[in-house]
Amino acid sequence: MRPVLIALSLTLAAPALPALAQTPTPRPDARVAVSQAAQISPRPALRPATAPETVQRASLGPAGFNDWVQDFARRAQRQGIPFEVVRDALTGIRYDDRIVDLDRNQSEFSKQLWDYLDSAVSADRIGTGRSMAARHGATLDRIERRYGVEKETVVAIWGLESAYGGFKGNTDTIAALATLAYDGRRGDFFEAELMAALRIVAAGDTAPRGMRGSWAGAMGHTQFMPSSYLAHAVDFTGDGRRDIWGDDPSDALASTAAYLRDAGWTSGQPWGVEVRLPQGFDYALAGAGAKSVAAWSRLGVRGAGGGALPDHGQASLLLPAGARGPAFLTFGNFDVIKRYNSSTSYALAVGHLGDRIGGGAAFQQSWPRGDRALSAEEKRDMQRRLTARGFSTNGIDGKVGPDTIAAIRRFQQAAGLVPDGYASAALLNQLR
Repeated sequence: MRPVLIALSLTLAAPALPALAQTPTPRPDARVAVSQAAQISPRPALRPATAPETVQRASLGPAGFNDWVQDFARRAQRQGIPFEVVRDALTGIRYDDRIVDLDRNQSEFSKQLWDYLDSAVSADRIGTGRSMAARHGATLDRIERRYGVEKETVVAIWGLESAYGGFKGNTDTIAALATLAYDGRRGDFFEAELMAALRIVAAGDTAPRGMRGSWAGAMGHTQFMPSSYLAHAVDFTGDGRRDIWGDDPSDALASTAAYLRDAGWTSGQPWGVEVRLPQGFDYALAGAGAKSVAAWSRLGVRGAGGGALPDHGQASLLLPAGARGPAFLTFGNFDVIKRYNSSTSYALAVGHLGDRIGGGAAFQQSWPRGDRALSAEEKRDMQRRLTARGFSTNGIDGKVGPDTIAAIRRFQQAAGLVPDGYASAALLNQLR
């Protein structure tokens, strides 16, 4: 299709909005508050996948894209975006059906956790992380002192989000967000992100075509969505720009630390520790909320090597592979990592990769590697069968979240099974 033409400027300067084309507009504060929907953080794959799934509009195709951009441009100016920024950012962009196809056909995340961790916390990623931590050691030490976030965690996020800057993405962010806002499943979400992207340009942090990243709008070394950038990005180098895109990762790493600090990071607290559970342990306690370390100790929980538990405050028991896999006590910082990306698998990978970069050991308990991954349809089948038996999962979406895990536990208790909440092929067969 033809690109949005430079004639956009003439449209924007029409008599209905003359001042916008003729009078300089005050530069907006790039740190303005953004909508709650736009704060949702991008994975294991894309953070935008955690945005509301409501369909804002049907698939429209490219025919009306230019008209939509013209209308959005007027609305952007009414929200205080300078005319010159709107013109430079939106002129020449095209509807990209490749991006719409990617949004429509995101593959279901069906890897088993241990397969994901094998890749996320591979020997190569650990080794490269240690090298990067050494190369940028002075900068990372200053970041840790300023924001109170351990450098190993920041480097781990960098490693998972862009392979330490090797795969930042090269898609035009503004064009991608415009396509998704016009024709995506989550139009309102991406429209808010597009408005945030224009505010970034207005602040002078980058030029419109310098804003590049993933097809879904996540940008730079640590894959910030534009709204998260507005709320948390910092100019750590002091050059007047918050540059998360360039070869120097300093601003991106500091911005990641600032994000975690703003989300409630506790300095000196680990994300969690691997633990050993006693014989006869009540696995239903894994879904019963946080307890003090002393309370877990009284229940017979010990460190993975059999020693006393470190006391870093309230802790929750995590059994990501059920009773036959490793067990962990997680502290508040685990939930902070999930603010960056809501996936439990991702948070576990970040925590463990950070530990390994810092010289920590591999997990001691083995994973049940003989278990196969359930397909999305099998997960939906499990949810339907649990609900039909009176153990509601509060929806049939093919995703094993807290409600489904709780329903599994209730079914397991009623059936006399170990109530570990683990969604396995064996459990599905039991339901059938």
